[in-house]
Amino acid sequence: MADQNKFEVVVVTGMSGAGKTVATQSFEDLGYFCIDNLPPALLPKFLELVRESGKIKKVAVVVDLRSRAFFDQASEMVSQLEESDAISARVLFLDASDEELVARYKETRRSHPLSMDGRVLDGIKLERELLAPLRSQSQLVIDTSKLSPRQLREEISHNFASSQVKTFHVEVMSFGFKYGLPIDADIVMDVRFLPNPYYVPEYRDKTGLDQGVNNYVMDSPTTEEFYQRFMQLLMTVMPGYQKEGKSSVTIAIGCTGGQHRSVALAQRIGEALQADYPVKISHRDMNKRKETVNRS
Repeated sequence: MADQNKFEVVVVTGMSGAGKTVATQSFEDLGYFCIDNLPPALLPKFLELVRESGKIKKVAVVVDLRSRAFFDQASEMVSQLEESDAISARVLFLDASDEELVARYKETRRSHPLSMDGRVLDGIKLERELLAPLRSQSQLVIDTSKLSPRQLREEISHNFASSQVKTFHVEVMSFGFKYGLPIDADIVMDVRFLPNPYYVPEYRDKTGLDQGVNNYVMDSPTTEEFYQRFMQLLMTVMPGYQKEGKSSVTIAIGCTGGQHRSVALAQRIGEALQADYPVKISHRDMNKRKETVNRS
């Protein structure tokens, strides 16, 4: 476990094809500032600049044989980090069997960075020799031969997530179908079947955040039945999203203009989910009609 009072650095290294890209994405989800393919000689200066900024507390640095001309300095740089009193440094080494690495290269049709004559297995064997010093310095070695990307993310989260970090979060947004579907939504729900405050003159220019509009929408038995059933659905599927390794889920609630019904429902749903998840609530099109009127 890293010392919470120290600047935290994770050096991610290992065999080409063993999962460093997935690992980098996992560390980003855990709140680490990530940098890929940094020449080892630049690591001390980079960390000095980051620490002086005071804005970043955790860094994950991928060091591998792509920086061939500088790689012989990697082991020395890691040793210096481990000896620093101000830095909590750990080395994560990702490995896989020769057979699995060959299969992955065959699948992606990429050449191995050390395979000069095109023979993947020769490149893998040479890479193992060159990486041996770093592997011996590693505090954690993960063999990804039989791991799916989701399982690798879970393994990294288990070993590197702090108790303060909640890696899974939810965004609940309202929108208007007349302005188009949100392209980043995971779940889209159409609430145009609910009573529409737009046709009540006193509510037309207000939004679903107004108490009168909210009451108009929520006091309908149809709305209440829909809300209860939809919440049951969400509480059923959210654990499944987490289990599959998703870092976030976006729930989009839509009505015609995104001003009344969708806003009221999105606000209520988001506030209810806050009891179990970090939630961000947004209303994409809530003021679109007002902006259009003002321009005309």
